Amino acid sequence: MAEEVILRFDKVTFEYVERRPVLDEVCFSVRKGAKVTLMGQNGAGKSTIFKLIKGELKPTKGNVFITSNASIATALQMVEKQDLNLTLEEYFGKAFLEVPGNIKSQISKVMNAVNLTVPLNRKVGDLSGGQQARILLAYALIQNPDILLLDEPTNNLDKEGIDHLIQFLVMYDKTVMVISHDADFLNCFTEGVVYLDVFTRKIETYVGDYYSVVEEIQARIEREIKKNAQLEKEIQDNKDKVNFFANKGGKMRKLASKLKEEIEDMEENKVDVRREDRTIREFEIPAQEIVGNIVTIKSVKIIKNHEPVTKEVDIVLRQRDRLIISGPNGIGKSTLLRSLVSNINDGAVILKDTVVGYYSQDFATLDYEQTVFDSLKSVLAEGVDVQEMRSVAAGFLITGELMGHKISHLSEGQKGLLSFARLVLMKPGLLVLDEPTNHINFRHIPIIAKAINNFDGAIILISHMPDFVKEIEFNSELDLGKF
Repeated sequence: MAEEVILRFDKVTFEYVERRPVLDEVCFSVRKGAKVTLMGQNGAGKSTIFKLIKGELKPTKGNVFITSNASIATALQMVEKQDLNLTLEEYFGKAFLEVPGNIKSQISKVMNAVNLTVPLNRKVGDLSGGQQARILLAYALIQNPDILLLDEPTNNLDKEGIDHLIQFLVMYDKTVMVISHDADFLNCFTEGVVYLDVFTRKIETYVGDYYSVVEEIQARIEREIKKNAQLEKEIQDNKDKVNFFANKGGKMRKLASKLKEEIEDMEENKVDVRREDRTIREFEIPAQEIVGNIVTIKSVKIIKNHEPVTKEVDIVLRQRDRLIISGPNGIGKSTLLRSLVSNINDGAVILKDTVVGYYSQDFATLDYEQTVFDSLKSVLAEGVDVQEMRSVAAGFLITGELMGHKISHLSEGQKGLLSFARLVLMKPGLLVLDEPTNHINFRHIPIIAKAINNFDGAIILISHMPDFVKEIEFNSELDLGKF
């Protein structure tokens, strides 16, 4: 008996109003119970495919078929701002048209599935980024969907959280589609890849684990480049012959005409070689000159058994000092940074007049109602003009057309790059970076790591990405998990 197909795209074309097509006659199918990665360059339309599956968007042409009215739920990348003030019980209640009587036992079941224990009267906004990442997955699971869509599910998760998620997905018997830049995570459970090309707007499907598929795509690119080089040589040879025969007259002219037709055929046979994402330009973050103790931390609050406990420490950061803060999800790392930056922590102070470049994992420093242009302009350091601002933005792939867009219309990746552009323009004396690689395309990460490592001011960093952390030289660590 053939395996049942649960999801099928049949010649789906989609374009946003007054914009170029995102998808062009896309065809693919996903069988029931499959674990599939949705892969493609930035802006290729991965999030658009999720929205088409959920019915939030309708195809311009073609059809999306969901077998037997299968139910669908998505684990979003971030908690929506209007939900941050809800208690956990209120938040999970939103997943139902009518809240069931056994809501607490259902919540307990999905919280157990994501390996999280938090009181149900706790507000969603009071949870750490890693805890919120688990809540987002639990919110999707409580809907008991036939198709589970995961958008960057490892963002903010510590190693224990990622390991638990992998274990869960391997055992999960429903259909799963994942968008992620975490190659090791994907390789642990993916059975196939749906590859969306931003340039051709077509889709290719591959069977196999993630690394095998990536190798296959790379080999295919090399074959296409080789084939095109061969065709280019033959085309040039024929063009030379056409020029020679065209001047000879008689039968030679007919031969020239025949060769012209062959050239046209060969031009048509050239392959559209996949081009990968453009990467951001190398950049530097200019530093404010500061003499003295930029940051002094005498005590920190950590969360033990859901209650804050104060612990004494002795940390002083001067220029070129770098501190990494580590510890499990929910211990209080992001809370420490927020309280430091907001100047509401009696045990930690920043030197007066220090310009602080704060990268918040939830983009709390961005005003979503501002345009990109106004957001950049609002942080310009003295002596930086609008022309230079536009040049810096272009280096982060923030082009002229994006400048007039509201920040709320940007993708999460674009918000991340905008945040880095703002850091460059403000010339900070202190960088406070909370998970700065979340939502960032893996191609950009080595460039960002290099810029941070070359920064001449002080740095405080939280990151769960070991490959990123090892590229930056730290001279001190504060492990909140050791208290």
